[in-house]
Amino acid sequence: MPLFNYSDDDALGKVISVDTTTVIVEVDNAELLKRLQVNRLAVLQSSKQGQHLIGLISQVTRKKIGEILDDNDSEALNELNLCKVALIGTFLNRDGAEANVFRRTLESVPEIDANCFALEGENLTSFMRILSKVGNEATSLTLGHYTLDDQATAYLNGNKFFQRHAFIGGSTGSGKSWTTAKIIEQMANLEASNAIVFDLHGEYEPLNQNGIKHFKVAGPADIEAGRTLMDGVIFLPYWLLSYEALVSMFVERSDQNAPNQSMIMSREVNAAKQKYLTNGGHTDVLDNFTVDSPVPFDIQDLITELNDINTEQVPGARAGTTKAGEFNGKLSRMIARLENKMTDRRLGFLFQGGADTMQFGWLESLTTALMGSSSENGTGGIKIINFSEVPSDILPLIVSLVARIAFSLQQWTPSDLRHPVALMCDEAHLYMPQRNTAGASDDISLDIFERIAKEGRKYGVSLVVISQRPSEVNKTMLSQCSNFISMRLTNSDDQSVIKKLLPDSLGGFSDILPTLDTGEALIVGDACLLPSRIRIDEPINKVNDWANTPSPVLHSRAEWHPSFQEHG
Repeated sequence: MPLFNYSDDDALGKVISVDTTTVIVEVDNAELLKRLQVNRLAVLQSSKQGQHLIGLISQVTRKKIGEILDDNDSEALNELNLCKVALIGTFLNRDGAEANVFRRTLESVPEIDANCFALEGENLTSFMRILSKVGNEATSLTLGHYTLDDQATAYLNGNKFFQRHAFIGGSTGSGKSWTTAKIIEQMANLEASNAIVFDLHGEYEPLNQNGIKHFKVAGPADIEAGRTLMDGVIFLPYWLLSYEALVSMFVERSDQNAPNQSMIMSREVNAAKQKYLTNGGHTDVLDNFTVDSPVPFDIQDLITELNDINTEQVPGARAGTTKAGEFNGKLSRMIARLENKMTDRRLGFLFQGGADTMQFGWLESLTTALMGSSSENGTGGIKIINFSEVPSDILPLIVSLVARIAFSLQQWTPSDLRHPVALMCDEAHLYMPQRNTAGASDDISLDIFERIAKEGRKYGVSLVVISQRPSEVNKTMLSQCSNFISMRLTNSDDQSVIKKLLPDSLGGFSDILPTLDTGEALIVGDACLLPSRIRIDEPINKVNDWANTPSPVLHSRAEWHPSFQEHG
């Protein structure tokens, strides 16, 4: 049965102007004009039979028009009531297989004098119920309820959300982590979900349910306790780093010998990997490996070789004499830097992984744990990796290392065996900054994430960029996103970035960004049938929200600092 059965008497008014995606409606009844609200929905007659057009009311205007009367030259005022509507989709309102179907496309535009109706009351409830039914399928994510109608459940199409890159953003305290936690919980309920969450502060640790597995990049305490991958502790040994990453860690750019050091590093790392493959009998790999190949090598042997080169003496011009070699003394700073890194307890996850991480098949064990759904890896389809103990100066390198492993694995997996994976990048502005503010390690991280943003969909790798400062996130990442979940944004630069990324047809819909309530989001994109304002439901397990922790300033000094007890 068709949904909309409006009569001419129900019309708000008639269309008097038509643009590509915008129409102007003249409202004759001033009382009806008072009921109209910006960002509410309207229905317009289409030029095609059996269709209605759905639009967002973007502006309501009352104009006074002056007219000079001939008899006494007095001025009479008439009113012109106008309603501006941004068209957002087509509703098929005919009988048959395509009855009551909403499509986010405009197959036609209204004609002049076409009727416009307010979508409210029972019609609004029925329309939102149809949207909910469309979303109520195996691949849907239940987020919350529409602000337009709190009885209608809001869904996202999981396939379209994760396969086409997405952005989740909002100022501190707007509910960004709350929303991310809700999405993670919903993903965990899907049978084939496969995602890696980059948790930089350990705030998603409370999320515990079937389908979620927690990992942590090893810290000093984990190394001392002998924890391993079986305990959910991850080591990311140095030999997984690309050549550029190794150089950025161990070679100081300001050193005048930096070019020589980089060249020697490349040559000796390549030789060390070749030695490992030869001694291990992996001759089939020798013909194809490069300096970037993830092949283990002994870093102590590397340091020995570097020291020999740094102290090398060669025959002099006269018989029986020697002189300093070509690179004598030129590698000292690099060797010292490397040795300091190796003894830094914070970097134990790179250098102190033990004999297991030097096994040729160790990478397979790591990727088995980090990739695949629950049925494939036996642990959980959603893998949350805690990076909280990784030093901030190398954080971009380490996060991008995990991303590179996932992308490379997908790239070299046959298409018929490939299982799509989503990378959820929390606090993305820390390792996806703008190019003009990036350092050496940031550039390497950006190269990897930009490639995933541009090419990832071909190999089943998608990004979910999560940040409280979209203006600081790399523009390439954001430009590739097809779905946006934007919470409250108070900074004008951040608001401007989101507004530029949203479709022009939404008019002033994005102007509500600074007025959104906590836990309320503006959702636009391929995964959402209707650009909507949605109130996100509370997640089952609340994330660690330090903002809600009582401040010690509010308590007596003796309660939070023992020295005050002694000194009063």
